[in-house]
Amino acid sequence: MKKNIISFVSILLMVGCESNSNKLEWEKYDETFEIIESKKNDNKRLQFKYIQAVDGNKNKWFEPINSEFLEFDESTYNKLKPLIFEKSIPEIQQSIISEKLTYELLVKFYLHRIRKIEFNKNSFLNSIISLNPNIIEEAKKSDKTKPSSIYSIHGIPILLKDNINFSNLPTTAGASIFKDNYTGNSKVVNKLKENGALILGKTNLSEWAYYFCSGCPLGYSAIGGQTLNPYGRKKFESGGSSSGSGAAIAANLASVSLGTETSGSILSPSSLNSLVGLKPTVGLISRSGIIPISSSFDTAGPMTKNVIDNIIVFKNSMGYDKEDPMSKSEIDIDLNIIFNAKIKGKRFAVFKNLMDQELYKESVKKIIKHEGIIVELEPEKVDFSGFGKILDYDMKKDLNNYIKKHMNNELKIESVDDIVKFNSQDSLIRSPYGMTRFQGMAKNKILENDHTELKKKLKKNAEKFFRNILKDNQVDAVLSINNYHAGYAAAANYPCLTIPMGYKKSGEPQNLTFISTSFNESLLYEVGYAFEKITKKRIPPKL
Repeated sequence: MKKNIISFVSILLMVGCESNSNKLEWEKYDETFEIIESKKNDNKRLQFKYIQAVDGNKNKWFEPINSEFLEFDESTYNKLKPLIFEKSIPEIQQSIISEKLTYELLVKFYLHRIRKIEFNKNSFLNSIISLNPNIIEEAKKSDKTKPSSIYSIHGIPILLKDNINFSNLPTTAGASIFKDNYTGNSKVVNKLKENGALILGKTNLSEWAYYFCSGCPLGYSAIGGQTLNPYGRKKFESGGSSSGSGAAIAANLASVSLGTETSGSILSPSSLNSLVGLKPTVGLISRSGIIPISSSFDTAGPMTKNVIDNIIVFKNSMGYDKEDPMSKSEIDIDLNIIFNAKIKGKRFAVFKNLMDQELYKESVKKIIKHEGIIVELEPEKVDFSGFGKILDYDMKKDLNNYIKKHMNNELKIESVDDIVKFNSQDSLIRSPYGMTRFQGMAKNKILENDHTELKKKLKKNAEKFFRNILKDNQVDAVLSINNYHAGYAAAANYPCLTIPMGYKKSGEPQNLTFISTSFNESLLYEVGYAFEKITKKRIPPKL
């Protein structure tokens, strides 16, 4: 008779345990020495002014759920770990179907692990900003229905970057002024919930999606503190701006996450946390109810531990939105085609100037070994000046529109100028690294016609940059590293899929990034899945 783990877990839950990490509370400590030590770092973005959150309280996360959660002990956690840790959505759903696991236990496992890591002075990552107070009750409701298939997102806990509206939690962008910004759901959250996903909570981010200060640490926000990279806390950058999403999923604090990108904000933290990240074609995922930088380039996208999970989140996030002027109908992603995909016969463009990077060179050799066709090229130089001016113009307009449409009226904020004034009242706490980009945005006087022409120029030049590679050489995908060519891809509106390709000698993760033409996500998933299958480079961090 098949051993039923649930019955054993039920006994454990009733017995409990005297030593219970769920009773932990976070106590702020003196971080002066760590701050002083960080100043010795050659990388200025690893020189910190704060590490712990200055305007957040993680003890509040568990207050609404403690009564249902305290009995979940370390013994139960260890018993469930083989079923959940580093497991894909299909593997988890298979355990649900075979009754080795429940969604309630899955959620409690992640909550326990969050507390275990984020409440420990020696392991905390500052990857989480808030937790859904109803998550356990919602998980119990999910348990009333079995998933339709092992590729279903039903009952799967997902973390949201904290610039994505979710009605159960404030949407802060990491900023003190938005601390109590309770709103309705964003369209993408409604889509995920309609398909059965559980919103576990919100992740930390570079404040205002890293369009706030200049040259400051990636992953810092007043609400969440300094996001730390689980592969090297205070040693490696966490990537930005979806920093918390990267660190949390790398550390197995949830099954999957949803980040956002304007130019590199999914690709960067996915790469530096050894994750699979998709920056999709703008318009395939609704932007309504997401705190913006740029309506020209913004998009949400999945960040996961493997390609199949990434596909599942993407498929369940897509949907037409009449309120989003760039919205498009969802595209088809056929899992059967992806499962049978091979590197053989596919043509890849390789940048000659990147071939001196060891992991990139090794990846290219691996592709050649599996009969992929490599075309080495020197990228054509194109005029890419003015990208920042577009972002300045867009954010001032788009953020003001978000405030008018979605902002909690009780906060009495009407514009970007109000945010600058608020931060100036206590800049040491609210903007310790300055507000260079916000202040520059306020001064930018670019006219609408100039903005339109500049966008056309950049799109034309970015397409030219890639077209000479993709079309003239009949290439399926361009091979890049991390977020090296994110700006060009953003301007051209080309999707990017980044996959772990290994670790530098220092231990820092590095990814291979595949780029192709608009709405060609299916091809990216084919080559990405095939590359993942022949390399299998992801190794979870040791915390």
